[in-house]
Amino acid sequence: MDPLCSAQDAVRCALCSISDAPMFCEGCHTHLCKDCVEEHFADSSKVHNVVPLKQYWTTLNYPKCEKHEAKQCELFCEHCDIPICARCISSKGHQNHNIVDFLENLERKRIDLQTDLRELEKSLFPKYKKIAFHIQVQKVDLKKNSQKIAASLNTQRDIWHREIDDIVNKLKCEFKDIESKHLDVLNKQEVEIQRSISELTQNIVDIKKLLNSKDVLLVCEYKSRNAKFRGLPPKFKISLPSFKPNEINRDQLMEQFGSLSTLTLTFTTEEQDNSVLTKGTESSPPDQPLMNEPRVITAIDTGYDEPYSVSCLNDSEVWTRGDDNIMKLFNLKGELVKSIQTDSKNWPYDIAVTMSGDLVYTDYDNGTVNIVKNTQIQTAIRLKGWRPRSICSSSSGGYLVVVESDDKKQTKVVRYSGSKETQSIQFNSKGQSLYSSSRHLKYINENRNLDICVTDVGKNAVVAVNQEGLLRFIYPVTRFFHELSFDPRGVTTDSQSRILIADCHNDRIHILDQNGQFLRFIDNCDLCYPWGLCVDTSDNLFVADSDTGKVKKIQYCN
Repeated sequence: MDPLCSAQDAVRCALCSISDAPMFCEGCHTHLCKDCVEEHFADSSKVHNVVPLKQYWTTLNYPKCEKHEAKQCELFCEHCDIPICARCISSKGHQNHNIVDFLENLERKRIDLQTDLRELEKSLFPKYKKIAFHIQVQKVDLKKNSQKIAASLNTQRDIWHREIDDIVNKLKCEFKDIESKHLDVLNKQEVEIQRSISELTQNIVDIKKLLNSKDVLLVCEYKSRNAKFRGLPPKFKISLPSFKPNEINRDQLMEQFGSLSTLTLTFTTEEQDNSVLTKGTESSPPDQPLMNEPRVITAIDTGYDEPYSVSCLNDSEVWTRGDDNIMKLFNLKGELVKSIQTDSKNWPYDIAVTMSGDLVYTDYDNGTVNIVKNTQIQTAIRLKGWRPRSICSSSSGGYLVVVESDDKKQTKVVRYSGSKETQSIQFNSKGQSLYSSSRHLKYINENRNLDICVTDVGKNAVVAVNQEGLLRFIYPVTRFFHELSFDPRGVTTDSQSRILIADCHNDRIHILDQNGQFLRFIDNCDLCYPWGLCVDTSDNLFVADSDTGKVKKIQYCN
């Protein structure tokens, strides 16, 4: 029996599964009947090379038999799981073993390969990508949680400082009262003693005069007053107050100050993970629904005529930049904590805070991204042929920077790890530019789901791409709204992956879900040309109001 014919008879068309498949596509490794060849070529996503199956089989490289080198292996022993030749059968080394045609075994292997490939591409690879994405989300949550805990510790420290200051001031007041009472007693005694001393002094002078006097009558009239002075006034013995500090019990202090919960790591199987994903993962933040009436909690006077950017250092301090070359750090009381002047004396175009808490800013005029460590300014990135505009910190630990070409004709988003460019995002799948030309304002932020959101004044829109740089959505989609009403500036995202955009000339904030669907406006907080935005770890919104010179803290979710 011809092994080629026997194998061919066993193969059916992969498309219709009815007819025999005398044809084979080498590009797709697919068996085809003659009627389905044209349909197979209709799929233009792959390069097809369809040949007769017999021709394809004749081009296969059959293995040489290990025992009979002159022979090719055209058979396969399923018992021994090895290819064999015809002489191997006659040698009785495979007696009573199940022997099949080599091509038949090859087809079975191809089916296994296709099954494995299908499982890898359709099931396993997406699951691993999902796990990798979940790790990135957890890293972002970990950093935000660390910032929140640090802010809570600082708040508790400040409370304790105030309590200790109150205790010290109270003890000082008590001591002052005791001191005043003692001093009054001493002063009274001093007055009495000084009066007695004056009398004694005068008495001594009088006696000396009498001793030298020749007036016998005066001397005879002298009466001694010493008896009066022999009774000395009582001596005051004052027990001076003292402060006896108690021994500090660190254990009690720790118990009163507060404690950290222990870290718990839970590993789940795929089935458990699917169940958890249905209910919501542990790392997912608690649901924080939007308030019906957002409210202003506090307003910070920045001292700028026009503040343009704001970025949270923690839940109690925010960095700002405005219409000069000074960047300022304020606490929520409106007190200036620190100010930094740019190294070049140029205005910073945008600011952000890194995952490690350092301030970074873009210097458009000299084409640099700079990082401030303590009070020292270092150049992190120096561009050639491009200039940096807006910047945000990435959950990967680097930066995302909107840059424009020196000729102002191109704009792109660049991801940096340190000073190294690791990704460039400029075009959509059709090769068209995602962003408008360079002369238009743009601001950037990375969402919790790793989408990259850019507000583009040239497009009057928000352009969102995924982590790979593929277009996710453009907001808004309504043409009239898009062209006439929307005036986007700063953009930020919260723990629910909601996107918040400053609509400058309309004095309001747009809130979108992570898919770009409109949720609501914030338009009741007396905003006036809102520009820069950021949120803290508790999802409080900070708005740089460019017309009033203030930064407003707004509660918009419960």
